[in-house]
Amino acid sequence: MQTVEDFPYQVNEHPHVQIPMPDGTLLSARIWRPETDEPLPAILEFLPYRKRDGTAERDALTHPYMAGHGYVCVRVDMRGCGDSEGLFDDEYSPQELADGVSLIEWLAAQEWCSGSVGMVGISWGGFNGLQIAALAPEALKAVVSICSTTDRFADDIHYKGGVMLGENTGWAATVLGWFALPPDPEIVGESWREVWLERLQNTPFLAEKWVQEQARNGYWKHGSVCEDYSAIKAAVLSVGGWHDGYRNTIAHLVENLDAPVKGLIGPWIHKYPHFAAPGPQIDFLGEMLRWWDRWLKGIDNGVEVLPDMRRWLMDSVPPATIYDDRPGRWIADSAEDINAPAESFFLTGKSLSETEGPAERIVAPALFCGQATGEYFPVSLAPAGTAPGELPADQREDDALSCCFETEVITASRAIVGAPSVRLKLSADKPKAQLIARLCDVHPDGQSTLITHGVLNLRHRDGHEAFVDLPINQPVDVTLTLDHCAYQLPPGHQLRLALSSSYWPYVWPEAETAVLTLQSGALSLPVREEPAEETSVSFDPPKAAKPRRTRQVSAPENKKTVAKDVGSQQLTLEIVGDTGLTEDLDTGLISGARVQERFSIVERDPNSAENHFTWRRTMARGDWKVEIFADVSMRTDGQNFLITADLKTSENGAEVFAKHWESTVPRL
Repeated sequence: MQTVEDFPYQVNEHPHVQIPMPDGTLLSARIWRPETDEPLPAILEFLPYRKRDGTAERDALTHPYMAGHGYVCVRVDMRGCGDSEGLFDDEYSPQELADGVSLIEWLAAQEWCSGSVGMVGISWGGFNGLQIAALAPEALKAVVSICSTTDRFADDIHYKGGVMLGENTGWAATVLGWFALPPDPEIVGESWREVWLERLQNTPFLAEKWVQEQARNGYWKHGSVCEDYSAIKAAVLSVGGWHDGYRNTIAHLVENLDAPVKGLIGPWIHKYPHFAAPGPQIDFLGEMLRWWDRWLKGIDNGVEVLPDMRRWLMDSVPPATIYDDRPGRWIADSAEDINAPAESFFLTGKSLSETEGPAERIVAPALFCGQATGEYFPVSLAPAGTAPGELPADQREDDALSCCFETEVITASRAIVGAPSVRLKLSADKPKAQLIARLCDVHPDGQSTLITHGVLNLRHRDGHEAFVDLPINQPVDVTLTLDHCAYQLPPGHQLRLALSSSYWPYVWPEAETAVLTLQSGALSLPVREEPAEETSVSFDPPKAAKPRRTRQVSAPENKKTVAKDVGSQQLTLEIVGDTGLTEDLDTGLISGARVQERFSIVERDPNSAENHFTWRRTMARGDWKVEIFADVSMRTDGQNFLITADLKTSENGAEVFAKHWESTVPRL
């Protein structure tokens, strides 16, 4: 990545600017301002992840670059987080979004601001950028939303397809540890300890809340911009990666927004595209600058005529849990062509056939299916090259535990571009059941690469707002839409559809294992035809501002192990991710994080499923040191989810705060 230090504007950094909210709470902002008397647009990034240390590395690469090109870049810690006052209550809460609107109004009113504001963010910041845009503050003219969602229930880290994800409680543990850190004493002064204790005493038990809300109700509809796409008036650049958990948002926004919108999706994981793996990385800062220039400064630079969708069409590669680069090519499509024309394959016997026939197959319980799925959104804590792979492994082990259908060896290449879907007529021997569908590329030597997948709670077959039991041993019609993809299947390979009724630890299993009987079905495969004249898509190599100056104090550690106890038939997955300790040479702040995840299940006993997440975070300077211990676990007794959580903090080895939570939440 090219480092750029000479910009059109000199940039001055202001590390702690307090912005008042209507209730008097002061939010802390780090502001990069171009050295000029000319009023300029402002770009807001609004996050809970601690601007002083949490996102400092990526902020250094991004915000000074934009400021150097004539924008006031403003990175704000959310209420109750980092160096801001107040108390955190929940993700995307009404208070958070109201604060976001107030921030935009404050920025637009400053003498150094032209009155136009943009919002940028990845993940949490990508979410709230869209959600605040849906509230339509007048000054907000444009948004760049990366790795986000339009539907907080159907397509987020909590639930997917109506099924609770294994990472639901894992995310609660992450939040518990992140937001328990104190403000930086060097920034906020002597009040830091008082602020810290107030936060700790008011820590919400989000693991309980997120397990309680098991259907798509008002809690999840709040902040789901799919409820009313027309509410968004700002121009939206939606960005994602094929190796991220949020693959569908880009298409949903491009298809549904009335406001100006463009989509961009590469082979990347849950990172900014100028430094995300796998490659190729792109000049994403240049892409953003072009977006801001058009919608915040009114420069006629042609972004309106960019293709509606620019997607990286991935070539077929052998399965691997980490790739440095993912071969392929850029393709361009209009909003009308997001899903390529469908090609139908019928589930006939063991085949995906062009001729319709009965399926007459059984999807038998197999609780160990799912070990090859990889992480929900791969985002290693460790530097590139040091971490074990988090991407899907060879699918053959999971395929062997699934009900599989295959095409003949194909003779002509197929570009699968869009969202495949599966239509099935099936029956179940239990009133509650899940269905998981995986689409795989079977290589000539038998290796199986995951192309895309989808999950569905079969009691949500008619919608996610209500649970409708399956009629025992009576056929029902089901449609399962898989995640969007762009994948080139070459000649000599086969396409495999693998169906299972569990997928641990990706999703939480039902309390009773169900046997599904398939009567018939069809796979709808979006196959993109090569256009007569392909629109050229290219990007410059990545560039960024100079990185922050750091010193690695202790080495990172990352490992992933899977163990099976033959006697007890228990399968255990353990993951360790450790950043090591890093010192910021400009602030003197030393920080680090370590997470340990454990997932276990016993064959033929779905109620043995258990997950356990432990976070340790460190913050130090000189002879001062703060440590955070956050622990969340969940198991089930069949009728209920049993959740426990612990939060402990210390300063210089002495305990400051400790709290224990327990909750029993009925399974719906």
